[in-house]
Amino acid sequence: MAETWKPTDPGVLRLPSGRLVRGRGLRRPLPAGPVPTYAVHLLGKQPPEVPWDAQWLRWPDFRLPSSRTDAQRILREAWARADEERVEFACGGGRGRTGTALACLAVLDGVPAGEAVEFVRQHYDRHAVETPWQRRYVLRFAD
Repeated sequence: MAETWKPTDPGVLRLPSGRLVRGRGLRRPLPAGPVPTYAVHLLGKQPPEVPWDAQWLRWPDFRLPSSRTDAQRILREAWARADEERVEFACGGGRGRTGTALACLAVLDGVPAGEAVEFVRQHYDRHAVETPWQRRYVLRFAD
């Protein structure tokens, strides 16, 4: 059984259930400290290999996931794994796609969909979820 993140680790978001997940931008260096045990890469093209378990969710920059079904499946799996593992979400800059995915996780964790973007902006990055369609995606995620 792996350990989860520390609440003080860079980029870590504490969900209402107590689960800890990390968001980051892949264009920045890997933060010091523990590495993920599972990562979801939110990119428009195949991500580079990493030495930990990782899943690719095809998600072009400033857009939405290419498959709503794949996104729901992958985000639900990541949410479940975050209970006992170090789960990371990463896109190029760590704000738009990552923030949107984190807001969807917040919805899965019980945050009302209409409050999830603000929750992530308060507790992760004030610029998270960059486009109107990303905000609408979060609102409709649980539908």
